[in-house]
Amino acid sequence: MIRHRPFGSGHPYSVDTEQRDPVDPVAGEPLRLGVRSSAGVEHVAVEWSRDGVAQEARPLQRVTRRSRGQVVDGGHLASAQARLARASGGWSVALDGLRRGERLRYRFTAPGESTRWFETTVSSWTPGAPGLAEVGHPRVVAGSASAFGDGEVTRRVRFALPLAPGERVAGFGERYDRLDQRGTSLDSVVFEQYKNQGAERKTYLPMPFAHVVGGAGWGFHVRTSRRVWFDVAESTPDLLWIEAETGDDGALEVAFFDGSPREVLAAFLAEAGSAEELPDWVFRLWASGNEWNTQAEVMRQMDAHRDHGIPVGNLVIEAWSDESTFTQWRDSRSAVRDGAEPKRLADFEFPAEGAWPDPKGMTDELHARGIRLHLWQIPLVKMRPHPSGQVAEDAAAAIRDGVLIREPAADGSLRPYRNRGWWFPLGLMPDLTDERAARWWTEKRRYLVEELGVDGFKTDGGEHAWGRELVYLDGRRGDEKNNTFPVHYAKAFGDLLRRAGKAPVTFSRAGFTGSQAHGAFWAGDENSTWEAFRWSLLAGLNAAASGIVYWGWDLAGFSGDVPTSELYLRSTAAATFVPIMQYHSEFNHHRSPSRDRTPWNIAERTGDERVIPVFRRFAEVRERLVPYLAAEARRAVAAREPLMRPLFFDHPADARVWEHPLQWMLGDALLVAPVVEEGASAGVAYLPPGEWVDAFTGEESEGGRVVERPAPIDELPVWVRRDRWAGLRDVFGV
Repeated sequence: MIRHRPFGSGHPYSVDTEQRDPVDPVAGEPLRLGVRSSAGVEHVAVEWSRDGVAQEARPLQRVTRRSRGQVVDGGHLASAQARLARASGGWSVALDGLRRGERLRYRFTAPGESTRWFETTVSSWTPGAPGLAEVGHPRVVAGSASAFGDGEVTRRVRFALPLAPGERVAGFGERYDRLDQRGTSLDSVVFEQYKNQGAERKTYLPMPFAHVVGGAGWGFHVRTSRRVWFDVAESTPDLLWIEAETGDDGALEVAFFDGSPREVLAAFLAEAGSAEELPDWVFRLWASGNEWNTQAEVMRQMDAHRDHGIPVGNLVIEAWSDESTFTQWRDSRSAVRDGAEPKRLADFEFPAEGAWPDPKGMTDELHARGIRLHLWQIPLVKMRPHPSGQVAEDAAAAIRDGVLIREPAADGSLRPYRNRGWWFPLGLMPDLTDERAARWWTEKRRYLVEELGVDGFKTDGGEHAWGRELVYLDGRRGDEKNNTFPVHYAKAFGDLLRRAGKAPVTFSRAGFTGSQAHGAFWAGDENSTWEAFRWSLLAGLNAAASGIVYWGWDLAGFSGDVPTSELYLRSTAAATFVPIMQYHSEFNHHRSPSRDRTPWNIAERTGDERVIPVFRRFAEVRERLVPYLAAEARRAVAAREPLMRPLFFDHPADARVWEHPLQWMLGDALLVAPVVEEGASAGVAYLPPGEWVDAFTGEESEGGRVVERPAPIDELPVWVRRDRWAGLRDVFGV
């Protein structure tokens, strides 16, 4: 077997062995063509032509296989020789001397077999970009625009924007590494980066939007859902270079907004969509653990909250379903039926000895305790192992009813797209950007909301659409639609909740432009380290600068061994003052000792008796803060501004705010400066001009200066505007 996929897997940051690289050949640059072969193939060659003229066949050389960003070395094979044979399943050849506009046709041959013929054309960059349109005050540097194409089709455009000395550039969606991106390069593509997002500089939630702060004040939005690259004065100190994929006509609009950060964001949200106010209860503590996979365990943990006097308002159950249909509770029984026909609660039996003997009774008990229930979701039909029973019916119905994203087959026809990501590989993916398909998918979950009483959904895993060649139900392709998938995913589940008479509370990690209008977000999977703590806070501030109102993160991280008590409590303190306060932990195969991030488990694991009382104190502050958060969120939504705001929003002309990037305003009254360094006994913060009151001591301070205050483990540096202190004093018990 020899296999060539021109576009590869669609991994945006890696080149697969069997793909064409670059996918769109560039005049004057080498073109690498690769294949993957089965064991036993000893020779591969490429037959090719240029503008119809046959060229001499070229042999391919053995290379180590790469797939989806990973080197494939054959795994645990018996001998080094066998391992080498497996590793050499990749083959590659480079073609040189390519000219703009020429058409290449090629196929690969091996003894006794050949691939089909493939075609592509050679492109190059040429001056000018006729399809580039500026909306608002024009800012594109004269003579900087160029287009990449083959003379008939344009594939990308590139242009520069001026940056004045002292101007800072922030936003771009949820970015983990820094607040000011000047001096760096980044792109906008939805990607599942499992941990270390700050080091890898990849994100689940990008947006081609940014503020330019410190000069006259302006911002921009590249009005596209295709991939965009930004060189933010990294290669040229006074220029911000933008390169964007386009449709065949090369059309691209760039909107410019003038004014303060508030005015820039409001103008952006007017076209992208702004947040919808969510119920007050979303501001109460969220609790979850991936090993809470039985009704007994869930209630044990909720009982522990009650027994320790730690208020909790939201419970997320991730491991509730059969892990196949993602619509049925594990161990429940029901008759198999047509996969398009939604089931009702009465269709299920819940054995007393099963994991979830009475989910309805459990939900009612949670509600009686004032706890809202959210269930985890994934937008895939699981296909490995080979489906049977209800999931087989679900897959058959999804194919029959035409609700899936598709991809081209070798013969030119369309077949269902099979997930190329690492999570539930080869699963089928519903086209939730299509209203009919979205309703088809979500109606199968309606009984959970309408009859069981579920209050929201954790809409996880919105990053699985890989490949520019994917075909959506409206006929558009993956290059234009993949980034928009998580936006519509959250919308689909929000619409389901609305149809059942509930608020559209979704909790997503992936998103793009337009996600601002759909529910709440968390920062994704991260380790329990101080560095990850800082990265997560930066992610929240950049997301806020891009218009995300309801945001949080897994306080103190969710992966690996448990955090130290110091990290846990410092993170708890910071999480008390972000829009969504939650803890969560990764699945650990029920090994001992437990890695749950509950305060009682952290106390037991670390031996630190302070953990429970300090966590309780912050949870109680959070409960008293809910009315303030709800009122400030209402005002922020109406004003099209963030609830959690980087300091540059209120003080764009004050260069000192950039020296303290991990500070923020929470609403109009609270200034938060968390302790983010291990071993710190004091907090250093910049107080902007004005009069401030220390929230935990009542001490008054004049702003416009840097201050230092002691930071015991049960406090953090928070100040209240003096004119708001009377209304907030009781929140802090001063």
